[in-house]
Amino acid sequence: MQIAITRLAEKGMKDQALCEKYGHSARIVSPLQAELRASLVQTFVLAANDGEFDAIFFTSAYPAKHIGMLLDRNITKKCRVIAIGPQTAKILHDQGIPAETLPTFYSRDFVPYLGEWIEGKRIGIPRADVPNPELIHAIEQAGGMAFEYRCYGLVPTGEMLDLDGAEVILFTSANSFSQANLPDLSQIIPIAIGDITAKRMQDAGVTPVVVGDGSLEGTLAALNEYLKTQ
Repeated sequence: MQIAITRLAEKGMKDQALCEKYGHSARIVSPLQAELRASLVQTFVLAANDGEFDAIFFTSAYPAKHIGMLLDRNITKKCRVIAIGPQTAKILHDQGIPAETLPTFYSRDFVPYLGEWIEGKRIGIPRADVPNPELIHAIEQAGGMAFEYRCYGLVPTGEMLDLDGAEVILFTSANSFSQANLPDLSQIIPIAIGDITAKRMQDAGVTPVVVGDGSLEGTLAALNEYLKTQ
């Protein structure tokens, strides 16, 4: 099946190979575009390299790609570096930073992953300008201190997504659904990468046929299991 995947254009390079592994083809459609904020990147990098954090949490691949290369190669001797998934961790590893990998694809599991260690620790979070009060609250409730650096914005393109020929549309984030300019979806299978995205879709009256585990590969595997029943 041809699957339209909502991605930032620069984040979808490996999606085709992964879709082919599961017997499908990919088309990247981009309802959002990233705008890097260079001054905030610089502020974060200076703070990190000066040892102001006990841990750094990369919540997606985009900041890892643009910030990892600027960090001190010995950063992990000063603080822990944690990536939200294997793709984000690989980007950091390729830049010489041996990051830990969160065992799930959800930021809500960051605090449980750190456990009691987080108490009294300063956590640097370079991320998109998208509110995540649950993460900040969880860090503070556990006795940690969260320092967010909203290093890039996600701006709607406003363009109607080109879904001609696509049989499935896979939404990879809640905002890539709610801020997309969508055509009629009545003849296409909507699926969600995880439960947060699924809830946003359901709240808008669109029921995802498949809900993944937060990863593209897990969602493709779930899609194939669903297709076996049809």
